[in-house]
Amino acid sequence: MTFLSRPLFLAAMSLGLAAPLAAQEAEPAPLPAPAETPAAMTTDQYIGNPEYMLNLDLSTGGRVVVQLFPNAAPNHVERVKQLARAGFYDGVKFHRVIDGFMAQTGDPTATGQGGSQLPDLKAEFNDTPHLRGTLSMARAESEDSANSQFFIMFQPRFSLDRRYTAFGRVASGMQYIDAIQKGEPPAVMSRMVQVSVAADNRPMPPASALTEAQPAPAAPEISIDQLNAPIR
Repeated sequence: MTFLSRPLFLAAMSLGLAAPLAAQEAEPAPLPAPAETPAAMTTDQYIGNPEYMLNLDLSTGGRVVVQLFPNAAPNHVERVKQLARAGFYDGVKFHRVIDGFMAQTGDPTATGQGGSQLPDLKAEFNDTPHLRGTLSMARAESEDSANSQFFIMFQPRFSLDRRYTAFGRVASGMQYIDAIQKGEPPAVMSRMVQVSVAADNRPMPPASALTEAQPAPAAPEISIDQLNAPIR
């Protein structure tokens, strides 16, 4: 497997979303083939459908439920589901977290230079806005360099729209995103203890695995209507 051996950087470094790839010493085990996604799905087909919901069990204390948008970014949604089902994201840390902006994860090396052994994805820029709770793929300077790293928005940043592939949005548990340790990199990194597709019904890890040395997060001061506002 060939990997890029030099860091790749974002076109706008001030965004803090670099997702370069680096060589890995050992050849990872092959991942299962992704499932096929219908070319066009209606909202009724995927909203609330557990096959298109992602559970992020975080070390900040609980489960974050994400609604995926296969109609907006079908290939990116399938990539994230494929990696989740392979256990790729389990234990992966949030390596770059900018207060008031976003939390980035998906790099098993926690350096910002790692990725999966799968090929990079062709961009699927779409009309989904980068609102609070939006999930979007990190990439390097090339538009077609997203692989496994993604970020979750703390606050809206519309300058990212149609420049990064947004593929989902937090439906519940945003307080556990807010509680992620901040820093570039954080002195103590929060992590995704387990990531799973909701349809697979993986139980949450024990409470001891979802506890960091910090107070339990309070619910965010935002209504469910605001958090789940229409994306268009």
